[in-house]
Amino acid sequence: MTTDWRRAIETQREGKDRYFGGDPHSPIPPDERESFDGLEYYPIDKEYRFELPLHEYDDPEPVTVGTSTDGEREYLRWGEFRFTVGGEDVALQAYKANPDDERLWVPFRDATSGDETYGAGRYLDLEDDAHRTDDGNWILDFNEAYNPTCAYSDQYECPLPPTANWLDVPIEAGEKTYH
Repeated sequence: MTTDWRRAIETQREGKDRYFGGDPHSPIPPDERESFDGLEYYPIDKEYRFELPLHEYDDPEPVTVGTSTDGEREYLRWGEFRFTVGGEDVALQAYKANPDDERLWVPFRDATSGDETYGAGRYLDLEDDAHRTDDGNWILDFNEAYNPTCAYSDQYECPLPPTANWLDVPIEAGEKTYH
């Protein structure tokens, strides 16, 4: 196993911290940016990195997803990832905003939500060009799990992970709670 993927995650985290701390479009409230010294993350751990097939649905069904501001958004339930984590077999649904998207959205809650991580859950975005292996599997790397923008400020509306993606196991990888 190479360390290139590890370095890519470290670089991504460093860039996000610079953006959050100094960019005028940062979700960190302006009065908190001066004292912002970076987000907290779990150590990068290969045990939370999976190369998996997506079990695509023949007829993806529309799903209404609630938001952090009591709104709703529509997604297509595109497929399911099945894997074992923490000794338990689990499944996570992958969603698309529209059928032509090359990106998959994998929102989830886990046993760390509300304690070590953001209570409403975290997200993974899987890009076709960056998260696919040569054999067509997807790279589901929880080291890349991040908080939605509503974790930093209530001025944002964020879709909430559907209950189908609430895991009973802890995912001790990726971004921790802010504050």
